[in-house]
Amino acid sequence: MAMTVRRLIGVNDLALSLVAGREGIDRVITWAHAIELTDPSPWLSGGELVMTTGLHLPESAAEQRDYVRRIVESGSAALAFDTGVRFHKVPDAVCAAADEYGIPVLAVSPSTPFIAISRAVIDEITADQVRLVQKVVQGQENLARVTMRGGIPALVDTLASALDCAVCVMDRSRVVLAEAGVDTAGLVERVQEQLDKDQKRRRGVSRVVVDDRGSLTIQQIPGADEKQGYLAVSSVDPLDAGERLLVGHALALLSIELAKPARVIDAEQRLRTGVTQALLDNTLEVDPALLRYFGFAPDDSVVVAVFTDVGPALPAEHQLAAALDPQPYLMAGVRNGEGLAVVLHADGAGAELDRVYNRARTGLRRAINGGLGEPAPIANAGLSLQQALSAVRVAEANGHRLVGFDELGTFSLLLSTQPDTVLRSIANRWLGALQDYDAETGAKLVESLESFLHHNGHWEAAAAELGVHRHTLRGRMVRVAELTGRDLDSAHTRSEMWIALKARELLAQDLPKR
Repeated sequence: MAMTVRRLIGVNDLALSLVAGREGIDRVITWAHAIELTDPSPWLSGGELVMTTGLHLPESAAEQRDYVRRIVESGSAALAFDTGVRFHKVPDAVCAAADEYGIPVLAVSPSTPFIAISRAVIDEITADQVRLVQKVVQGQENLARVTMRGGIPALVDTLASALDCAVCVMDRSRVVLAEAGVDTAGLVERVQEQLDKDQKRRRGVSRVVVDDRGSLTIQQIPGADEKQGYLAVSSVDPLDAGERLLVGHALALLSIELAKPARVIDAEQRLRTGVTQALLDNTLEVDPALLRYFGFAPDDSVVVAVFTDVGPALPAEHQLAAALDPQPYLMAGVRNGEGLAVVLHADGAGAELDRVYNRARTGLRRAINGGLGEPAPIANAGLSLQQALSAVRVAEANGHRLVGFDELGTFSLLLSTQPDTVLRSIANRWLGALQDYDAETGAKLVESLESFLHHNGHWEAAAAELGVHRHTLRGRMVRVAELTGRDLDSAHTRSEMWIALKARELLAQDLPKR
């Protein structure tokens, strides 16, 4: 129970008497403050019992009236006037002004020190805070108890009863999960209106709205990675501190309750990962029942896709899962966690994986790489995986795109299956001297050689691509021949150097293979 002027007068030991402003007798006192300034208002924040001896109170009735007016305008609850120092009674002008403005004025007996009044107010405020904490704790225990027994509906019923308000809970799709209290239909309609406004303005939803229909509190229910729904409370007046604490506790309980299905999904995803790894590694025979659980049959034909440069694994898995849903799929990490492999039914897999790839790029905001294997029996999905790994390696070397195994040229196909040690040996054997020379002089011999071979030895086309004169390009090719000791007019030499350049491309990402 809050400390009011009426309750303070009722404290017998203080011997306080009400001499003016009776209509404000039930005002709440939030603090007691002794101050002797002619204008105390700058040091008042509202709700105080202002205590004064009148030491610096002006003599004129008009100035005394202004003194009371300034206290009223500061939002103070009441005025306590000592009658034992300068004045033997409260001045008539002060009483008249207090009656006019409706602020209570208490006459303080000469035997009552201000410290006694302050202690009475502070003790009651402290006791009131203790009672508030006890009430909140009891309310929190009640909410937890009913939630364990009856879930979200019981929680909403108990919260509505404790607050004497209308309460509703919606999921992220705005489907009402539970509601309780008076005029819940009006509450739901009001919440939908507010959510629509916030969505148009792209603003956060957690907010308090006060209008002619009362106070509306909307809170987002937090989840592991995004909001899980909304808790809304409609009340005549804004919620007080204790009520807000109860709403916060209810929000935590709702978050836990709504996360339970998410934990089931997480367990399913771990099972999906285990089945996928066993299938692709061909280390264990996968139970047909498990395959059927994820939408596959033992005689199905499948395609494996590999995505790399996807960033942190968990967000990448969520994005791919969202893009793949609701069709059947299997998914697991590959290449020591640097990529993700996805298994789909072979029918229509090409177009579907192209859609998934583009949606994942948009969702992750990354230029990811993708490789597609050829259709294979599900029991031999490992073969499609190896093809996808070869294709994604080419994608990494050629600019973050989706590459099908059937798109690989002969050189890319042969080289993409080789380990990095072999590729590095091929590249260094033919290009090592050129790369060293470029590093020392900046001559761009490797770039010039690649352009020369790409244009089949046509000097004009290659020079134009490089932005140099054809004589400059000829000079560079002479230097290439000198450093490598090879004849660039030889078809065999050109083939060997082209293979070395392709090996260098595949090494550009410097990622370990699975």
